Amino acid sequence: MKSINKKMSGGNIKQYFSGYGIFTFFNYIFLSLVAVITLYPFYFVVVASFSDPGELQKYTGLLIAPVGKITFSAYELVFKNPMVGSGYLNTLFILAVGVSINIVMTIIGAYFLSLKRVMFKKYIMIFIIFTMYFSGGMIPSYLNIRELHLLDSIWSLILPGAVSTINIIILRTAFDAIPDSLIEAARIDGASHYKIMWKIMVPLSKATLAVLVLYYGVGHWNSWFSASIYLRTPSKYPLQLVLHNILLANQSDSMTGSVGLDEASQLANLIKYALIVVSTVPILAVYPFLQKYFTKGVMIGAIKE
Repeated sequence: MKSINKKMSGGNIKQYFSGYGIFTFFNYIFLSLVAVITLYPFYFVVVASFSDPGELQKYTGLLIAPVGKITFSAYELVFKNPMVGSGYLNTLFILAVGVSINIVMTIIGAYFLSLKRVMFKKYIMIFIIFTMYFSGGMIPSYLNIRELHLLDSIWSLILPGAVSTINIIILRTAFDAIPDSLIEAARIDGASHYKIMWKIMVPLSKATLAVLVLYYGVGHWNSWFSASIYLRTPSKYPLQLVLHNILLANQSDSMTGSVGLDEASQLANLIKYALIVVSTVPILAVYPFLQKYFTKGVMIGAIKE
């Protein structure tokens, strides 16, 4: 302790704190610039969605505030579109049912792999990990869905991805961190595997499960490619596929109604901004409630062998 105080005495203390202070100052500036560069595109979309379409089309430069008179016309047109409403309902159904199935299957798989005395456990683990790196591909997956009579069904977006290999491994590692004494005590008391899994393992792994809910939820919310392959009926499209068709397939013109060509073009751009906000805000609103578990859950469930 005396040697530390001696080293940090006099000019050394001043030099240490001045160097650290300069580093911290430039670190804050750099990270602030990165945050601004990262967040500005979304901020631009939000501000532009409330702007006057005519004034926005003529505006150049950085957009800090809504241009012209604040208008909600784009959001009115978005929510009047029946495809957006049905897309929301389909996505919420996929999200609720899909995440529930994902979590249950992941818990069962992780619990099995966390058991100490399982015959051929090593080979089973290798087989499971193999599926994470190699798959049949798009055409075999399509043929498989067709043979299961899941084409043009919302279940084709839920059942094929019922469980994620990497999430099983993360949760298994979290289960492995639970003391064996708790499990042995439960077995002595006559607890079955079902009770051990749901009464001991799951409650002690809530942080990791919260992170997995976020992973699965974001995956379902952002998924559109599988729907574009397996679904044919527009009323079954999830929100992201509706958004994809409007943004990239230029279907926003059909939402502008009977207006002039110039005004329709202006409204089409505004509708695209409003659609991005409508489809992004819900998942962003959920994140703060799970954020407190994020770091803890990832650290507990970190992959370690």
